[in-house]
Amino acid sequence: MKVLPIAITVVLAGVTPFAAPAQQARPAQPAPQAQPTGAGPERSVDPQDQADVRALLAELEVLKGSYAQEVRRLRELDMRVQALQARVDGKTLPAQPIATAVASSPSPAPVAIPSAAAPPTTSAEGYASSPAEAAEAKEASKRSVDDVKQQVAAVFDRRLTLENAVTYNRYDRKQLTLTGFLALDAIFLGNIAIENVESDTLTYNFAARYGLNPRLTLNLDVPYIARKTVYQKGGAGGSAGAVAQEDTFGHGFGDVTVSGNYRMFMESPRWPETVLTLGVTAPTGREPYGISWEVLERDDDGFIRFAVPQEEPTGNGVWQTNVGVSVVKTADPAILFGNFGYIHSFSNSFDDLDNNPETVNPGDVQLGRSFYFGAGVAFAFNERTSLSISYSDKLSARARTRYDGQEWTKIIGSDANAGMFNLGVTYALNQHTTLVSSLGIGLTPDAPDFSLVFKVPYML
Repeated sequence: MKVLPIAITVVLAGVTPFAAPAQQARPAQPAPQAQPTGAGPERSVDPQDQADVRALLAELEVLKGSYAQEVRRLRELDMRVQALQARVDGKTLPAQPIATAVASSPSPAPVAIPSAAAPPTTSAEGYASSPAEAAEAKEASKRSVDDVKQQVAAVFDRRLTLENAVTYNRYDRKQLTLTGFLALDAIFLGNIAIENVESDTLTYNFAARYGLNPRLTLNLDVPYIARKTVYQKGGAGGSAGAVAQEDTFGHGFGDVTVSGNYRMFMESPRWPETVLTLGVTAPTGREPYGISWEVLERDDDGFIRFAVPQEEPTGNGVWQTNVGVSVVKTADPAILFGNFGYIHSFSNSFDDLDNNPETVNPGDVQLGRSFYFGAGVAFAFNERTSLSISYSDKLSARARTRYDGQEWTKIIGSDANAGMFNLGVTYALNQHTTLVSSLGIGLTPDAPDFSLVFKVPYML
């Protein structure tokens, strides 16, 4: 009777060790959703467990958002470090190597996220989904800022820029001319005439800007000027109601300017980007002195009442130097800028200074010193478009002339104050080309009535 219980015990002890490994070798079967009747009691879901799952999922979503932001910050920081390193080494880092460097930079290992709970892609949330897209986004965000800087001073990270510009200026001047004398301090005896001068000037300017290094660029500006001037004079033929009119034309190359921009200070959180400009203007255009005049009307005693030049000048006729400083400060989304400078004109000798066609009076001319300044603000609406509002002014002292054998004499009325209010729009057509348009409104009598400017810089 004792043998049977002992045999059963031995059998059970021998089967169990072999049954356990076999059970572990079998793949785990998913728990059935519902137990059949009679299989055992049902397990009820604890509400506390459901709340814990929801809390963990919410925490996971927050961590995924933080992770995407940290990855974007790491990529931006890596690009900034490489750009600063390139500047320290005196090299310009192009956009493609930056993207490549960012792509090769180590990034944190991604967190495994179940596909059912995967959030939208980072690009849909406003973040770059790849290192190349991060570099593209950074380059696009600074495009409109660079376009504004190029119009104010210079952009130093572009190797070569070719710019085509067309400018239209409109002038309209009226002047009352009295020829005679005042008798008894109240009665004017002589001729009274009203002069009106209307001028339309169209200028095409070709500019080439070459960046030698991240701090220095060289510029060449070659203008071609076409000008039409309408002269009107009242009192023609001795009649107060008669008006004489004559049109004159002129076209040709203007004065060529060679200049350089040197970046003294780079932009920092407290200091704006500061650029020093030095330039020289050569008198390559047609000077306004020694031009032949056409006499249209004389008095009975031979006095010239109305005479006009046979052709219009296209240059100043003297050498000039320019030194200026411009500053640019980015305050997202606004861009603040300003400039000021000085223009010095050297004296030059000419064969004839006056406008009398019957006499020749050689001598020297020195234009007055000029100071200019301006300030404005631009708003970058997006990576392609920006709007600028600015004020500019140029103050010129009186010019001087010196006939051979005489002393210097200041020309009354030759000083000027030309103030302009400017509105500009910059739009990036593609990766290399930008369209710049500007409207200037004259605020003083010496400034143009209005000015229209269209520029198309092409960056290589």
